[in-house]
Amino acid sequence: MDKHETRIPTAPLLRSSLALALMLAPFAAAQAYVGPGAGLSLLGALWGVVAAIGAALLFVVLWPIRRMRRRKKAEAAARSEQATASTHGNEAGNGPGRS
Repeated sequence: MDKHETRIPTAPLLRSSLALALMLAPFAAAQAYVGPGAGLSLLGALWGVVAAIGAALLFVVLWPIRRMRRRKKAEAAARSEQATASTHGNEAGNGPGRS
């Protein structure tokens, strides 16, 4: 392949960028007044969305950790119950091997 075939013409890109800048130039000086009520409402809604997304991400991250802790707690309780059942059975004299 020749180097000249893959070359991107820059003149049309430069012209279109300049045309876009000239079209948007009058809007750069636009000024608007946002009253305190509208501004506070917008900020409150924005904080609500941010808090909701943060809480959702936190619950998704913490869910496996909570399941792991519950599983370990249930296994420990089962082991403890099994240990107490085996010691109580031997104390009563009703263990296997006794008639």
